[in-house]
Amino acid sequence: MNSLTPLQHSGLTSASRLSVFRAGPSVPAFRSAVAFRKIHGSSSKSAQPEKIDWTGPPAPPAVESVPTIASRGSLQQSLMTPQNKVEYVLSTLDKVANWARQSSMWPMTFGLACCAVEMMHMAAARYDQDRLGVVFRASPRQSDIMIVAGTLTNKMAPALRKVYDQMPEPRWVISMGSCANGGGYYHYSYSVVRGCDRIVPVDIYVPGCPPTAEALLYGMLQLQRKMRRSRKAVIWYRK
Repeated sequence: MNSLTPLQHSGLTSASRLSVFRAGPSVPAFRSAVAFRKIHGSSSKSAQPEKIDWTGPPAPPAVESVPTIASRGSLQQSLMTPQNKVEYVLSTLDKVANWARQSSMWPMTFGLACCAVEMMHMAAARYDQDRLGVVFRASPRQSDIMIVAGTLTNKMAPALRKVYDQMPEPRWVISMGSCANGGGYYHYSYSVVRGCDRIVPVDIYVPGCPPTAEALLYGMLQLQRKMRRSRKAVIWYRK
């Protein structure tokens, strides 16, 4: 077999050099050379070390909170976002009216049992409900809140409903104590109503037997938050 010396190899023409990389009789020489370069070029690139990103892990996707998911598509959520100029004006008027209502809450005294003692404790100097604008009224026609404090019997239920009907709109009801919430200790008694919500609609439930004055005061604060969210004028406009 004839072998080429280095001197003879250096004297080869470019065409003869390309013919060395020829893969077959049907493949041109320049295609074989390009393929050879691509193969060796890719191998050299793959041999390079991979770049490490030291910026830290990617930020997790934003997850909606549970209250946002629960209020999605709800009536309350739609009331909080006005849909036109008229609703924008009415929602502003609602906010002003709600501010006035929550700053001057006048509850009706309706003490039925030992829970009324804690209700009076909230009105005393230690907790001073007057600083929140809470003033007890003796007439239902001047009240906008009813605090049902104690055990509601079957005989007292018609009187409770009558007093509630005499209160002007808007009106709210606070159920104070286990007896008013569901009968409490006398749940299985033949003469006790198992919850005042069977007679009047209840907005705030204050648990306890009896609940403390702090618990009732917290219930009043929760009722203020509920007043702040109400949209009476917007609901009237959408009818």
